[in-house]
Amino acid sequence: MKTLFAGKKILTTDKPAFVMGILNVTPDSFYEKSRGGIERAAKLIEAGADIIDVGGESTRPGFTPVSAEEEIKRVVPVIKELREKLDFKGAVSIDTTKFEVLKAAVDAGADIFNDVSAFEISPQGAEYCAKNELSVVLMHHTSGTVQDVVEYLKKQTDFALKNGISKEKIIWDPGIGFGKSFEENIELIKNTQALCGAYPLLMALSRKRCIGQMTNQTDAEKRLSGTVSANLISVLKGASIIRVHDVEEAVDSLNTMKYLM
Repeated sequence: MKTLFAGKKILTTDKPAFVMGILNVTPDSFYEKSRGGIERAAKLIEAGADIIDVGGESTRPGFTPVSAEEEIKRVVPVIKELREKLDFKGAVSIDTTKFEVLKAAVDAGADIFNDVSAFEISPQGAEYCAKNELSVVLMHHTSGTVQDVVEYLKKQTDFALKNGISKEKIIWDPGIGFGKSFEENIELIKNTQALCGAYPLLMALSRKRCIGQMTNQTDAEKRLSGTVSANLISVLKGASIIRVHDVEEAVDSLNTMKYLM
């Protein structure tokens, strides 16, 4: 049985890893089927998501930034309905870099701060997360080798710890696809075990360009098989969480792995 601290919750699963389902409350996220509101949230829950990651601003290459006010208008109603209407007992993460959005999402019921800037954009968020007992996902977001990623995440982890965030509530994400070349992405996935240690590792590979390059699929719609394969390899090498668009397929593949490992 695996356990994961998610804010004030402790999640458990008998699968080899936890599944984080992607819910983009945006008009421009790169995979159209990830976009939606409470209807998509209900489908993610039914499919077996342990965590639902709610984002109100795309992080795709060339994305259009939105204001904190607009982001809050997008994500807060969905998080509230997740808790109140759907009575979701799993964890909710807020995918943002903005402090104002973080606070509004936590007031609505979020448990995890999924920060692609690892507190660089909103350093005041670290103390806030500690005070509110949140878990945090720290992501590497530039070009870099495996060693570069580890060194950066250790540095940002030290910052989080110094601001009072508990060690057990820190999660690492190597940032596949963020500012990295194809070769760098491949090396990170191949060396997942080198990123695993004191902190749970989240791998966000779902339908990304590097999956398309490996499978010769330019259309994100055709990258599911490659995604499932890469996710399972990452889990075999030690990843604790996989962030996916396709929750049902992820759950099925992990359940299969559970019986065959």
